[in-house]
Amino acid sequence: MITNPKYAWLRQIAAFSILLLLWQAAGNAGWLNPLYMPTPLQIGAALAQLFGDGSIWTHMEATFTAALGGLALGILAGVILGIAAALIPVVAELVQPVMLLLNAIPRVILAPLFVIWLGIGIGSKIALAFILVAVVIFFNVFTGIRQVDRRLVERVITLGGTRWDLLRHVYLPSVAAWVLSNLKVAVGFAFTGAVVGEFVAASRGLGYLLSFAQSTYNAALMMALVLLIVAVVLVIFLVAGRLEKRLLRWN
Repeated sequence: MITNPKYAWLRQIAAFSILLLLWQAAGNAGWLNPLYMPTPLQIGAALAQLFGDGSIWTHMEATFTAALGGLALGILAGVILGIAAALIPVVAELVQPVMLLLNAIPRVILAPLFVIWLGIGIGSKIALAFILVAVVIFFNVFTGIRQVDRRLVERVITLGGTRWDLLRHVYLPSVAAWVLSNLKVAVGFAFTGAVVGEFVAASRGLGYLLSFAQSTYNAALMMALVLLIVAVVLVIFLVAGRLEKRLLRWN
């Protein structure tokens, strides 16, 4: 049987709807313990309460500020260090081992250390999001420049191009392509850093709410928050995908 790929999203929505109906039916039948597995309606009620009293906006603002701040700084640092390491051997000798070490360990374990250094405020969350993003972007940029066609570089030099011409017309377009193609990954890491940092120690944010829900054994609130974070990240993924297609039409 051949299915039309144009209607794949309809089949996905239908399958998800059936899953929700079965889940709700199992809860109504008493097969699920609401303490551990609340029904979709209970999760929806918890989500509606968050938005109804307006308390969610302060927490979302904190998480968004930390995630987007860490994302911007991480992309900037990753691009600069990646370009420098790819073009200057001395910089590569100094920076690459550090990045390899950071990439080899689960970087979220640095969250308690950032809290000690920077406190429970937004600074420690931005720092964690920054370190997660910077390492990913560094290796993307470093690898992207190293994989630039050497024949193209030689032609630019043969035609009298300077190092600035190479950077502007050869390396930077390659960097832009690699960064934009991995923007979704960077966004995911940025929100991971922000939420994990808030989960470890914070006074507000979605991670803080997750920690509160866990401490009070409020499974409905916890699953509502997870659903909210997933929805937000998916929207950002959609925006990033459209931005990538628009800016990389030349590629």
